[in-house]
Amino acid sequence: MSVPSDKISLKLILVSGKTNEFLFTPNSSAAEITQYVYDNWPQGWADEQLPPTNILRLIYQGRFLHGNVTLGALQLPVGKMTVMHLVAREHLPEPNNQGQIKKDKGGESACSNCCTIL
Repeated sequence: MSVPSDKISLKLILVSGKTNEFLFTPNSSAAEITQYVYDNWPQGWADEQLPPTNILRLIYQGRFLHGNVTLGALQLPVGKMTVMHLVAREHLPEPNNQGQIKKDKGGESACSNCCTIL
């Protein structure tokens, strides 16, 4: 697929490994993107279960994208393709404070930004 010079191509990968490409503007937010995908679920993903409500989330470079972040804010290259994962998850982990490891009640260190994809 040829990418217009004013758009960003997102290749979204499901947990199953299926992919699909979508075109968005740099001003598109993560919430707008997941809503668009939810409303326009690709035919090639017909056997994938669409959640009853839009709890789709984007993962880029190992981090969940919060709803208001735009593709432009991520400095994604216009006119090119970027790969992201698309998962169904009701709540996002809280953004951590610059990668600091939190201590639990027992004083043990716990990773606060771990990501497990099932």
